[in-house]
Amino acid sequence: MGVPDVGGDLLRAAQQCLAEADPLRKVALTQAYAAAFRRGALKVPADAAPPAPIRMPGRPAHLQLVLPREVPRRRLGSSAGRAAFIHAIAHIELNAIDLAWDAVYRFRGLPAAFHADWVSCADDESRHFMLLRERLLANGHDYADFPAHNGLWQMCEKTAHDGLARMALVPRVLEARGLDVTPLMMEKLRAAGDDETADVLEIILREEVAHVAAGSRWYRWYCDKEGVEPRSRFKELLQEYAGGYLHGPFNIEARLLAGFDADELANLIEQADHVGKPAALAEHGSALPDPLSR
Repeated sequence: MGVPDVGGDLLRAAQQCLAEADPLRKVALTQAYAAAFRRGALKVPADAAPPAPIRMPGRPAHLQLVLPREVPRRRLGSSAGRAAFIHAIAHIELNAIDLAWDAVYRFRGLPAAFHADWVSCADDESRHFMLLRERLLANGHDYADFPAHNGLWQMCEKTAHDGLARMALVPRVLEARGLDVTPLMMEKLRAAGDDETADVLEIILREEVAHVAAGSRWYRWYCDKEGVEPRSRFKELLQEYAGGYLHGPFNIEARLLAGFDADELANLIEQADHVGKPAALAEHGSALPDPLSR
C-alpha cells in the first residue's frame, strides 16, 4: 500500500498518520511525510479549515488499553518480563508519534519553525518505536502483545483547546519524565545483561532532550504572545492538571539542557515534596526513583 497523496497539505498528512491503526504503517507514513516536508513538498494551506475535535488515534484492534494501575508489574529477570518492560516504552514512543502529529495538525497561526520541530519529533519517535520493536522481537514478542495504558493521550485530549497548556504539560511534564527515569532504566537493563536495549534507551534519552527543549521553546513563545509570565503560569498548570505526574528526584542536567531554568526546577522539586535550592540542584540528578516499581 502506497503513501496517500495529500495534495501538498501538511495538515492532511498529519491526519493520515493520526488515523492509521497499523503501527508499522503509521511509522512508514510518518517517515514518508517527514521526508516530503523536509523537501518542501508539504505546507499548511492558507485556507485550512479549523481542526476537527480531538479523538483517539489509530491503534491495533487487539491492543488492550487498561487503567495505569492495571498494567502488570514488569520484572527484568526473564525474557517475558523484559519484553513487557520494552513494550511499555514502545507504547510511549508510539503515542509520542501521535502527540507530535496532533500538535502539527491542531494548533494554528504558528511560525513555520513550529511545524518543523514537531514533524521532526514525529520522525524521531517513529525511529525510536522501530528500535524498540526490534528488541521486542528479539525477546519473542511484538507490539500489542501486552496491555498498555492511555495516560499520555488523555493529557493530549485535556489540552486540545490550548496550545500553551499542551506545550507546558505534554513535552515539559509527561515527556520530561522520561529524562528523569531513563538513566536508571538503562542501569537496570545492563545489570540484567540486556546491553542492547540499554543502548537503544541511550539513543532515545539523547534525542528526547531536544523534544522537551522544543516544548520549552514553544511554551515560552505562547507565553510571550499572550503576555503571560512563564514560571508562574507553569506552576499554575502543574497544580491544575499534573500534580499526580510529578515524582522526584529529577534529572537536573538533562532538564537544564531541555530548557528548564533553575527557578523552575526548584519549584518542581518543591511541588514533588523534595527540598532543594537552585545552588544545590545538581545533588538531585543522580539518585533516580525506581521506574520499574511503579
